[in-house]
Amino acid sequence: MRPRCCPIFLIILSLAWAFELTGAESQIDNLLKQARSAFDNGNREEAVALAQKAIEQDPKNPQGYALRGRMHDAMRQYEKAILDYDTVLKLNRQEKQIYQLRGSAHFKLGHIQQSIADFDRFIQLDPSQAPHHWQRGIAYYHAGRYEDGRKQFELHQTVNSNDVENAVWHFLCVARGDSIKKARERLIPIQGDRRVPMMTIYALFAGQASAEDVLAAAKAGEPSPEELKQRLFYAHLYLGLYYEASGNNKLAKEHIVKAAEDFKVEHYMGDVARVHAKLRWEEWMKQ
Repeated sequence: MRPRCCPIFLIILSLAWAFELTGAESQIDNLLKQARSAFDNGNREEAVALAQKAIEQDPKNPQGYALRGRMHDAMRQYEKAILDYDTVLKLNRQEKQIYQLRGSAHFKLGHIQQSIADFDRFIQLDPSQAPHHWQRGIAYYHAGRYEDGRKQFELHQTVNSNDVENAVWHFLCVARGDSIKKARERLIPIQGDRRVPMMTIYALFAGQASAEDVLAAAKAGEPSPEELKQRLFYAHLYLGLYYEASGNNKLAKEHIVKAAEDFKVEHYMGDVARVHAKLRWEEWMKQ
């Protein structure tokens, strides 16, 4: 499940461009290049306007919609991003990367079923990506498809063998689908996750550490303010999920809300915390 913290506009620039340009550069090609450059330099409104201009000049060219969708995605305007991705896929149903991007955007809006459908289609178009797709496992968990989630995290283990988060999400799927006792018996062994406080989180799920141990590990040493925020985000996220698996919704709510709000981070797992809080809110309020 690593890495997660690259600025998304760098991801936009580093993704293999979905539609190869051939021949002499057209005016539209130049507009799209200018848009990418403007976005890279932080001029987001100008970048979107340039992409819009390219779209207006050739509404049947998917490149403009794809670029603008990625820009909206980067600006966390997921509804707008999905509309652009929808248009790309109307023009080119086989563009696999757009299914991945649209699935992620749907998840961030709490559209779990739509997210899974897009992730499934992405993997159908590129089966080699199936072992890497931990995002689909998390979506399965939120859909209550715990057996599918268990299988996805076991598959992910084959390509990412020392990630505590993968073992924890596998635990959560087994616990919700069966029991905590069974989840502990089947806990995936992890040894080499160097991120603080991941190994203490692992010990918590193994029944060998307490919530206090996790928070103490997160605060240990002299982390920078940003590093401490990251550590406490993960500590509270996984404490909340642990308490949820244990049936303690009061403490689950307390810690998930801290992860989603008090120690908010701007990457995919931050979105997971926010989506989780959104989906569980009514259930928590009944307690």
